[in-house]
Amino acid sequence: MADQRTLVDNTANPAPLGLLGFGMTTVLLNLHNAGFFPLDTMILAMGIFYGGAAQILAGLMEWRKGNTFATTAFISYGSFWLTLVALVLIPKANLAGIAGPDKATAMAAYLTMWGFFTAIMFLGTFRLSRALQVVFGSLTLLFFLLAAGDFTGNHTLTVIAGYEGIFCGFSAIYTALAQVLNEVNGRNVLPLGAIA
Repeated sequence: MADQRTLVDNTANPAPLGLLGFGMTTVLLNLHNAGFFPLDTMILAMGIFYGGAAQILAGLMEWRKGNTFATTAFISYGSFWLTLVALVLIPKANLAGIAGPDKATAMAAYLTMWGFFTAIMFLGTFRLSRALQVVFGSLTLLFFLLAAGDFTGNHTLTVIAGYEGIFCGFSAIYTALAQVLNEVNGRNVLPLGAIA
């Protein structure tokens, strides 16, 4: 008779790491979009290491847990941050004479594609929690506002997107910290609006 053992997953929840990497980087970038400070190395470094690398790491840990939604979300948005930083840095470094994205078309197309992806991911949150619905719903709106601002050249739309993005980032931070505090306390300290 074969020995049948059950593997128990006692690894930590990686979602707060991914949500914090996303949320904190999103707040900082959108403080720039809202006009509070210029795009600088602080935002780019956060985009590479916390928004990018930490989210990809969280996605790989979610893959180990068998969570397809979180794996797809964290690895995709981690890659978003890395590609966004590359879109800023590659033209400045003039690597192989590659030009930067044309604000009126290419950058708008880039942001629109991320908006469509996020809109589909938003549908998945209806089986997860109200907190994640807020994060993904506000992120969908953010991508489309930024795309519209780039496509039309309307700076006011970009500023509005900046304020909306600050809200989106803080909603992800709240969701992450609620998960941490709820787990540490063994009860719901901060509500996430779990779906029954």
